[in-house]
Amino acid sequence: MSAQRPLGGGSLPAAASDFVGRERELEKIATLFLSSTRLITLIGSGGIGKTRLATEAAHRYYKARRVPIHWVRLARLPAGSDTTAVEDELAHSIIDVDFSNRSTWDALIDTFTRSDGASRNLQTILVMDNCEHVLAGAGQAIAALLDAVPGLTVLATSREAIGWVDEQLVPVPALPREQALAFFRARAELSGHPISGDGDAALAGSICWHVHNHPLYIRLAAARLIRQPLPMILRDLSGADGDRRLRWSHGPRVGADQRHWRIHDVIAWSYDLCQDNERLLFERMSVFAAGYDGNPDDEHGMPGRDVGAELEAIEAVCADDDGAGIARDEIEGLLERLVDQSLVTVHRTPNAVRYSLLESLRVFAQQRVSERSAGAEWERLSGRHRRYYRDNAVRAGADWFGPAEQDLLDWARAAWDNLLTAMDSSLATPGESAIGLEIATGLIALRLPFFMGSLRESRRWAMRTLEATRTLDPQPVELQTSSMALTAWVTSCQGVHDDAARMLDECVAACITDAAVRSHWRDDPVADPGLPAPVDFAWGTELLFADDPRSIVVLARARERFREYGDEGGAAMSELFQALAAGLLGTASQALQIAQGYLDRATRSGAGWVQSWGELAWAIALTKHGDPHEALAVGRTALTSQLSMRDQWGAIWAVHIRMWTLARLIADARVEHGTQPDSVLRLASEIANLAGGARTVRRRLGVNIANLGPFGTETDKAIATARDMLGHTAFTAAEQEGSMLRPEFDEVARLALGTLSLNKLTLDHPVRQHRPSKWNELSTAEREVAVFAAAGWTNTAIAAARGSSFKTVDAQIASIFSKLMINSRTDIITLVPADAREKVAQAAARRPQQRRYR
Repeated sequence: MSAQRPLGGGSLPAAASDFVGRERELEKIATLFLSSTRLITLIGSGGIGKTRLATEAAHRYYKARRVPIHWVRLARLPAGSDTTAVEDELAHSIIDVDFSNRSTWDALIDTFTRSDGASRNLQTILVMDNCEHVLAGAGQAIAALLDAVPGLTVLATSREAIGWVDEQLVPVPALPREQALAFFRARAELSGHPISGDGDAALAGSICWHVHNHPLYIRLAAARLIRQPLPMILRDLSGADGDRRLRWSHGPRVGADQRHWRIHDVIAWSYDLCQDNERLLFERMSVFAAGYDGNPDDEHGMPGRDVGAELEAIEAVCADDDGAGIARDEIEGLLERLVDQSLVTVHRTPNAVRYSLLESLRVFAQQRVSERSAGAEWERLSGRHRRYYRDNAVRAGADWFGPAEQDLLDWARAAWDNLLTAMDSSLATPGESAIGLEIATGLIALRLPFFMGSLRESRRWAMRTLEATRTLDPQPVELQTSSMALTAWVTSCQGVHDDAARMLDECVAACITDAAVRSHWRDDPVADPGLPAPVDFAWGTELLFADDPRSIVVLARARERFREYGDEGGAAMSELFQALAAGLLGTASQALQIAQGYLDRATRSGAGWVQSWGELAWAIALTKHGDPHEALAVGRTALTSQLSMRDQWGAIWAVHIRMWTLARLIADARVEHGTQPDSVLRLASEIANLAGGARTVRRRLGVNIANLGPFGTETDKAIATARDMLGHTAFTAAEQEGSMLRPEFDEVARLALGTLSLNKLTLDHPVRQHRPSKWNELSTAEREVAVFAAAGWTNTAIAAARGSSFKTVDAQIASIFSKLMINSRTDIITLVPADAREKVAQAAARRPQQRRYR
């Protein structure tokens, strides 16, 4: 829940600092947005600036209207991809968190659909970038989305019209001469060789003219300033036999095949400048997953998402061990030179540097690899890539329990696209599917699905790779069983118990040969049927969600078996779920003893995630059987840690556990006082607010709490306690306000932490807009003062006009702030009712001018 993405899932690229012109097009797009036009398509040739224009328009509109804007890059898809592939790419880019078992389509519809308190459709904007090579699939997906989501506006970029019946086209032409020169100046500044003087400006203007004021070609020409002065660049663009543009196309809009050739020509221009080993490394890097634009325009790629391969990975996959070709110790220098030539994108974070090729560059490089060796080199590189990510995923899944936990999780997050690429290539390569299954299993053991925000995607990859291994001879039975058991665990956490039970049955069938034991293994969980540790772990989790206290015994057995294997991470997860089961279903002594022991071991381990969940287990035990005041403090500490680690799964349960603890405090107060003091009513109101907010977050995450046994039961009890205290009407109103909190800003978590007050939210926040106006609560005198204040009068001027003292006006302003629940004089105007607006205008017209002294 910690990744703040105010523009919605699938974040916009950062606004370009050197964006110039396009005011006519920007005004047109803004007008269409305001009129809720359903489909707007920016059309123009490749590189003309459609994406940059869409980015600028979206940023401006969001800044003005705060409408959620989602962005999807379709350039990652192969040409001709169908509707299903387009929908999958939409889900992958936009649904950043989904723990449900919903279909991809239902998840998309739920994400895009918005309404206000009166059930009126609210606008959501989806930007679909680069549609031309998947025109049919994109068009069908767009038409279906527009039909299903009444408030949706789609802004598409394409070289061709989408073809929808009410599509609004916005042509994107080449830049006007003045704007082209301004853009060249900006790019020259980035190169470190700024344009200075009239002579340089004339040369730059001639270069722009020779490349037809085309933004992409201007950018590439300015980049050559690193290598050549202006006169040499101009000579290369002479149009003679030695023209360095390598036959750049400047014709009209063309189809997908021609688009790839034109990009080929642009890339080849930079590629030809490379030395032999630079070219060789560039080609070999195409085995890694494609990256995103990391040039200064986009501030290192997709905000909120790590991308690219680290130097170690590139060295392991691309270096030659025999001394021929590329030596390991020269790769870093080669990468830096490729970055300088804009062939490799660099992604810098505070703690790491990673590298990638943009998709079109990657395609070009792959073609070169194939030309070199007729496919043999590609097979060799793919194999090394698969094994590198397999080895690291398996190691991370086995070794995460300790101080290195956060580093391993950060690595896996950043490597996600490459891990998917490795699994995909394992499925496409005969005999290699076990490698993909090892990767999928290692990632689940690392608990990456809960951090990446999609249990569904991880589960799908595990099942795909598992199924592929069924054709191997011999089959990796032990690996298959472990993978299926861990997948069953994830499936139970989704609340899909029938599927989890079926997987467990298959695990048991694979590892127990005795038919009698196999047919009755569920009858007595306390009796040990001799299952492997991962199977016992998944079984214990299944029992926990079924409200069965025997889960405590099964999870303890799994913990000991993992320890026998030397798998401390598996043992830690088993003990965590044992502590949760003991707290929710066990006796007081079980709950307190097991949770305290686990928290002590987790703290000593140095693994931050484990410790935060140990604190949650301890908070549950304290809530049920100990000091609820201590439980609140422990839960707050855990929630703070989980937000910093971007553990959205843990953060939402920390919110629920706080609701349970507040309900326990209410129950204790009733026993102690037999009354309902204001402090207890405030606790009940907080439960109601959190219940509404938690429901919104669960819907966003896809969490079905009704299928999660004691977690749902305890939440229902807390809600019933609060409802009984407040009454149905007050509880419903407070719950509805909580449901209006914005998950993307962690507002529910911040409310639980006590760092967010509903009364101090900005006036444009949905919670404040939903509340009835407090204007009528002002006295007659306060209303008159409020009108003056809204018109911009100072307190001294108001006092003089009303014939009262400054202190009186000061006190009245303070009372106005309190009653209207605002923090600033500028907020008053937004709360003035329509029938008083004329008074504000009249007061503003006669507002005294402040005297200035020299």
